[in-house]
Amino acid sequence: MKKMSRNVLLQMEEEDDDDDGDIGDVPASRRPFLTPHTHLPSSLVLENLGQTIVPDLGSLESQHDFRTPEFEEFNGKPDSLFFNDGQRRIDFVLVYEDESRKETNKKGTNEKQRRKRQAYESNLICHGLQLEATRSVLDDKLVFVKVHAPWEVLCTYAEIMHIKLPLKPNDLKNRSSAFGTLNWFTKVLSVDESIIKPEQEFFTAPFEKNRMNDFYIVDRDAFFNPATRSRIVYFILSRVKYQVINNVSKFGINRLVNSGIYKAAFPLHDCKFRRQSEDPSCPNERYLLYREWAHPRSIYKKQPLDLIRKYYGEKIGIYFAWLGYYTQMLLLAAVVGVACFLYGYLNQDNCTWSKEVCHPDIGGKIIMCPQCDRLCPFWKLNITCESSKKLCIFDSFGTLVFAVFMGVWVTLFLEFWKRRQAELEYEWDTVELQQEEQARPEYEARCTHIVINEITQEEERIPFTAWGKCIRITLCASAVFFWILLIIASVIGIIVYRLSVFIVFSAKLPKNINGTDPIQKYLTPQTATSITASIISFIIIMILNTIYEKVAIMITNFELPRTQTDYENSLTMKMFLFQFVNYYSSCFYIAFFKGKFVGYPGDPVYWLGKYRNEECDPGGCLLELTTQLTIIMGGKAIWNNIQEVLLPWIMNLIGRFHRVSGSEKITPRWEQDYHLQPMGKLGLFYEYLEMIIQFGFVTLFVASFPLAPLLALVNNILEIRVDAWKLTTQFRRLVPEKAQDIGAWQPIMQGIAILAVVTNAMIIAFTSDMIPRLVYYWSFSVPPYGDHTSYTMEGYINNTLSIFKVADFKNKSKGNPYSDLGNHTTCRYRDFRYPPGHPQEYKHNIYYWHVIAAKLAFIIVMEHLIYSVKFFISYAIPDVSKRTKSKIQREKYLTQKLLHENHLKDMTKNMGVIAERMIEAVDNNLRPKSE
Repeated sequence: MKKMSRNVLLQMEEEDDDDDGDIGDVPASRRPFLTPHTHLPSSLVLENLGQTIVPDLGSLESQHDFRTPEFEEFNGKPDSLFFNDGQRRIDFVLVYEDESRKETNKKGTNEKQRRKRQAYESNLICHGLQLEATRSVLDDKLVFVKVHAPWEVLCTYAEIMHIKLPLKPNDLKNRSSAFGTLNWFTKVLSVDESIIKPEQEFFTAPFEKNRMNDFYIVDRDAFFNPATRSRIVYFILSRVKYQVINNVSKFGINRLVNSGIYKAAFPLHDCKFRRQSEDPSCPNERYLLYREWAHPRSIYKKQPLDLIRKYYGEKIGIYFAWLGYYTQMLLLAAVVGVACFLYGYLNQDNCTWSKEVCHPDIGGKIIMCPQCDRLCPFWKLNITCESSKKLCIFDSFGTLVFAVFMGVWVTLFLEFWKRRQAELEYEWDTVELQQEEQARPEYEARCTHIVINEITQEEERIPFTAWGKCIRITLCASAVFFWILLIIASVIGIIVYRLSVFIVFSAKLPKNINGTDPIQKYLTPQTATSITASIISFIIIMILNTIYEKVAIMITNFELPRTQTDYENSLTMKMFLFQFVNYYSSCFYIAFFKGKFVGYPGDPVYWLGKYRNEECDPGGCLLELTTQLTIIMGGKAIWNNIQEVLLPWIMNLIGRFHRVSGSEKITPRWEQDYHLQPMGKLGLFYEYLEMIIQFGFVTLFVASFPLAPLLALVNNILEIRVDAWKLTTQFRRLVPEKAQDIGAWQPIMQGIAILAVVTNAMIIAFTSDMIPRLVYYWSFSVPPYGDHTSYTMEGYINNTLSIFKVADFKNKSKGNPYSDLGNHTTCRYRDFRYPPGHPQEYKHNIYYWHVIAAKLAFIIVMEHLIYSVKFFISYAIPDVSKRTKSKIQREKYLTQKLLHENHLKDMTKNMGVIAERMIEAVDNNLRPKSE
């Protein structure tokens, strides 16, 4: 029996051949790892996590201590989720390739891998897990090791991991809906309760073995659901050792998979997704999820969040809950956005300034100055007729209303999501998750420095000193800063491209409108430059994105966060900071920098002393910003859907093609799942990142594109079902993980919401022409500045285009470079400056200062108005609803009452037994004396 609980480790003096980095390496004398004595009380097991155990085994040849799994043949039941005995449930599956059947000459390497695996499996058995091995039906080189955790192991580690389990059924009644008359409508959108039955709600408490009788245990087999069982087994698998080299231990299933000793490790799906299991004990949850969640016919229905959480864990569940809530809120924003778009579309014929641009006697006779040196010609204003008509749609009063609305909408979304998240925290038992989250194995492996805890005054191990932590933070921050500078350099490259190619398009494209060629009406030099630059910018964004993903992971691994939540939050901040600059930098350039610092034709501003700065169209840069947003947002959505749908489907299709020869054989559940695609640990992270980037497009630049919420709504409706389809049909089942909330994404969205107010106010003020038009209408169309007797927009174009004398071009170059381009004495340009011959020629006129004052006033008023409303809404809407608070207080009360009363009863009972024994003993001692 002594050998049964002994930890088996390999000791090797020769050089190790692993190439998977240093994760999981630590001196064995300092590495805390799991004790194999799972039959001890949980408190002792937890205490032994930090004990030092030095293996005293010999070299590789000493294999007599190895305990190997039982080998069994496949019993022909493809839907079975149990060992061959039909009693022990399969909680996890490990897959490896039998070294004795590998077609390779590296016999030494194969032998080392085999013995590492044997040591690891032996230690799993020593830790209380039960293993059963079965050879593959289709490929006899593959071996599947099925892992089962017995009741005692589950109870022990449930206490170690502070897993909350049911105490008693929830006795709080659900409040009836205030919209009772709409129940028929909500019933159509809800999941059919006869198919997916609602989960029974329980009051819960962290599990304790010595109080097992207090918990609601009706059936031992069902007390720990499959997701919880898999999570417990994975906790053990990730911490068990398998080798010691020079007093340095190696441990964990992740390292074994990365080094190729195991091919895969995963929990099982419970059935096929297209049909129910033939096993009557199977809950068929995968089939139900596919039918009621992932199937296209369920696209209009609500998501079965409780079943998603039960099957995939809280981390997956909270993501889909957030995505669904975000999509619901987008419906309101999309309706208002479409209304504002239709308002602009229906009123574009009343756009006076656009009519002036298109009028042959106004725009057709206004000669515009060349927008580049030497090669660019003079051009007539009416060639921008079509773009001015489009601009009327987006640059209207409805855009202002929509920008204010979105500032309020984003606050409502965030505040109501907090309430919804609080409900899910209670319902899914994650209210106090931070207290129970375990350290990552990679972090534990580096805990070699001993310090005194300031709170407990006890010794604890940390991975590095304060000085070492400062060095790591400095290096990580420097690396992130370098990559941000690289993105800025790429943006500057795009700007240089725009400046260079604009000259080419200006020389090659037609100078005047020819009514017989419709392409000439739309393909202006500005439009051609904008579209090509946006496409190139999108390609560069995707390339840099792919590279930086790997860099960010390397930086975060080097930083070594303690828990998985800390790891993901750190990676989230790095990735979002990069993505923010990567995706939004070109939009910020067009919105706030292009056309703002161009000088005037006689004294233009040059980039790098060579390239003349870009100018906007006479109507401003708003339409170009809209084009940029449409290309990047649409291209990103198309590219992501191609990656998410086609890539896993094609990979699985190729795999089925290679296995077609054995397709007539019956394959077990574990082999079917093995041939699905693995989903990396950061798979969900990229889903969040994709949606947050979209959230930024919807909020930061919505003043230039009111249809952005509609595009996001359509994309998200498809995204939910595409993600569901991927998880249910194309990927192996994920290891269930706990999550309290959406993590660092919440403060990121709050930061975006605050920034969005500023960006939209500045877009309306500086990018659109709304403020100059209002200033002209109310001040410069009537005396003393104007000639009209009433307020009007007539004459706006002529009033806002300054005059330049062509002869003044000589001041900047030898001779006049435009002398052969026509007999033009003057030309017009977009600015508010005095004409030639004025005492202050080419200086900013009074109109300019009126416009600047109006823009600054507008920004201040709009920001303060929206921020006041936002803060009032945040104050008025509590983060946790009254009903949820009642449930939480009720659960705490019942937990204390139940556990403490039962504890007092046990103490009273024990004290009574002790008192009876003492009285009996005293009576026995006194009786002989009296006799």
